[in-house]
Amino acid sequence: MRKKIALKTYKAWSWACVLLLAGLFVSCSDDVLDYYHPDVSLFVKQLKDGTYSAPSEAENPVPKFAMEDIGELLEYADDMSVIPSFPLAPISYSAGGKLRLGECLLWTVETIRLGHNASMGCKMVHVDAENYEGIYFLTDEEVEDAVARYRHWWENRKYPRTVWTVDPCWNEPLCGSGYMWW
Repeated sequence: MRKKIALKTYKAWSWACVLLLAGLFVSCSDDVLDYYHPDVSLFVKQLKDGTYSAPSEAENPVPKFAMEDIGELLEYADDMSVIPSFPLAPISYSAGGKLRLGECLLWTVETIRLGHNASMGCKMVHVDAENYEGIYFLTDEEVEDAVARYRHWWENRKYPRTVWTVDPCWNEPLCGSGYMWW
């Protein structure tokens, strides 16, 4: 009789340990984004899921990406998925129009390029825009054109500018496009 009770107790403890370990593995995920050394793919995943949030002490709600992150950010930039939010001033949302992942990632690239926020919201407009209304926002096809321009700019950045560089748009991805950040 004692052996049966001991065996049942052993099995119960074994199952408890297995469940505890399984719970540890499930809860120990890498879903915490390091604000100062962010992982691009995790940032994109969190934007798509609507789970990104900046640390309360952050001076800017967007993670501190660096120039070396631009190539990877541009890999995701042609994704026109609508995302629930982006960590900027709410002007992007209140002006109408959907928030597209790729356009917000281009905003992030432009912010890295400039060294300060590219604009108050992650929406590009036509250069003749009189204000920040939805009628001036770019279509998906125009954003894809902007993505191609940013990729071209990034590829050409591998070659240093010299006195022989003729391209006036060498360091201006949207030069000649008819698009701008508001």
